[in-house]
Amino acid sequence: MKLKNLLFVLLTSLVISSVIVGCSDDKPAKTTKSEQPFDPFDHSKDEKISEAEKDKFEKAFAEQCVKREMLAAPNSDKEKFTRPCTCIANELSKNLTAKEAEKFVTEDENPVSLTFKFENAAYHCVQEKAPPKDSGFTPVTQQ
Repeated sequence: MKLKNLLFVLLTSLVISSVIVGCSDDKPAKTTKSEQPFDPFDHSKDEKISEAEKDKFEKAFAEQCVKREMLAAPNSDKEKFTRPCTCIANELSKNLTAKEAEKFVTEDENPVSLTFKFENAAYHCVQEKAPPKDSGFTPVTQQ
């Protein structure tokens, strides 16, 4: 009989505790600004960059890009790399943050976010080129 009473008490306390824990009010939890989770992709609160800073960034980035490409291909002319590097700089400046521009221009650093943006911009600018025209050459097949 004692085992039956003990089992009944345990079962009743389990039901009561699950009902108490499961109850909640209908009001949503209020979160303050400090309680909101950090979102590394949300740049809406970032400081806006001025047009002068954007121009300074574009010029510095394009110069560095051309210089880097000239070191990689020393026998090439500068004009070959000017257009793609300028295109990449323009694409980067479209959604550039003030912090990224400052790090690049004044501190000579490349933030990781700028590296990702560079890869996307480079892909966009390279794809912009028209494919070569068909030469009309067709290989002769041997029979």
